Amino acid sequence: MAEFKKRRPRQQRYFRPRNCRFCGDPKLVIDYKTTDLLRQFVHEDGKIRPRRQTGNCAKHQRKITNAIKRARHIALLPFVGEVLR
Repeated sequence: MAEFKKRRPRQQRYFRPRNCRFCGDPKLVIDYKTTDLLRQFVHEDGKIRPRRQTGNCAKHQRKITNAIKRARHIALLPFVGEVLR
């Protein structure tokens, strides 16, 4: 007969509620020309931060992603981050 291992009880995790900053403040506008705002949603290596890190809702995360891609295309934002050599 096979022996069963005892499982450790799971620890409860605490997740703080995240609110989308664009839903909370309708004055904030997502535009490809506002590079200062868009840089907050990009890692140092150039990758776009996911929703679980930024706390944005799905609708605004899609708008931010499109704005970052447009800004990259016209060279307002780099495709890759700083290369250390």
